[in-house]
Amino acid sequence: MTKRWLGLSASKDGVTFVDVEVPDDDGPMTVLADDTWKVQKGDRGEAYSFLYQQCSDYISENSIDHVVVKASAVTGKGAAKLGMLHSAEVRGVIIAAAASVCSVKQLTKGAVSRTYGERNVDDYVEDDSFWDAHTTGGKLRKGSREVAMLLVAARDA
Repeated sequence: MTKRWLGLSASKDGVTFVDVEVPDDDGPMTVLADDTWKVQKGDRGEAYSFLYQQCSDYISENSIDHVVVKASAVTGKGAAKLGMLHSAEVRGVIIAAAASVCSVKQLTKGAVSRTYGERNVDDYVEDDSFWDAHTTGGKLRKGSREVAMLLVAARDA
């Protein structure tokens, strides 16, 4: 029986999501959706409330079994900027929304690079043949491949 998984990556302006069906066998995942939820303009508290509801509703309505979120990572580039803090707030909102409905796992890009395959995430993101072999259905946007990579790595973990 296939499972529905959702990959999420937050930025200060929105959330990129990739919705897939994961088969029981080692076959490719089927991409059902690749889109972005925008953080509404105006009061951030109201925007976060709306985003929380949007995320939790999507997970409930689409019978998502598991969510993988791109986790925060230390950049080592000095003090945190406001955009980074807003991204962290958005990440917290989607983690809480997802966890209110199903199981959630957080993965860093660095951890995936260290534990999946023999290349780093950026190499997989650029490799069209990798995506042809690991996904079917909808075409992934280039910017969404990193989110989908979280799903590939979590599946093989």
